[in-house]
Amino acid sequence: MPDLFGFTRTVVKERYALITPDGFVPGNLPGWKNVTAIVNISPALGATFSQLQITFGQNGSGKGNTGTLEFFVFVLAGRCGAELNGKKMNLTAGGFALVPPETDFNFGGNQGARLLIFQKKFEPLAGAKKLSVIIGHEKDIPGNPFLGNDDACLQVLLPDSPAFDLAVNIFTYQPGATLPFVETHIMEHGLLMLRGQGVYRLDADHHPVQAGDVIWMAPYCPQWFVAMGKTPALHLLQECEPVARII
Repeated sequence: MPDLFGFTRTVVKERYALITPDGFVPGNLPGWKNVTAIVNISPALGATFSQLQITFGQNGSGKGNTGTLEFFVFVLAGRCGAELNGKKMNLTAGGFALVPPETDFNFGGNQGARLLIFQKKFEPLAGAKKLSVIIGHEKDIPGNPFLGNDDACLQVLLPDSPAFDLAVNIFTYQPGATLPFVETHIMEHGLLMLRGQGVYRLDADHHPVQAGDVIWMAPYCPQWFVAMGKTPALHLLQECEPVARII
């Protein structure tokens, strides 16, 4: 419970939202059983995608078909088994899977396992190679200094190719590190703070943020971040990349 009755850091505005764990409300999702499902971001908020958190209970599972959507699934904690178009695989914390449209899926995790799932309608680029399932782990993805700053490290989890209409990155900031400027761009973001704390500028407002917080940023919402405290700040960032689809 919050320290002060009726207090929350959650803010929902037209161009952005900061949603903090004290206000998360679980619900039911078709095809998912014995799980706690939280829809943090969805088109009802004004976004063009959805961002979900799934926590498995005993014998928890989720199955169905992606249809016109693509899923990006990241294991936040525990172990998760996945069957994608009949092919079985196992994912551990830090593991991820890109699940293309029209893919049969079946996920099952050990009790307490947690998933972050991005879902969006796939926007194919004419002539681009068809998407296929991608499996990986964040420990195998090298981090590179962001714009030459060794204290701000970016791990790019998906190939940087026009075939993909989204990107998913892990951004690690050392204490005191910042984005080098206030970004204002066409990409739309969904974000989960994985560790640490800091201050996020969203539009013209500044908000303290910490591990567990969720942020939605609409296209052209000015954004900036500084890591604060004594430990690095990490966030998992999804961005919709429509540039190649509109020029």
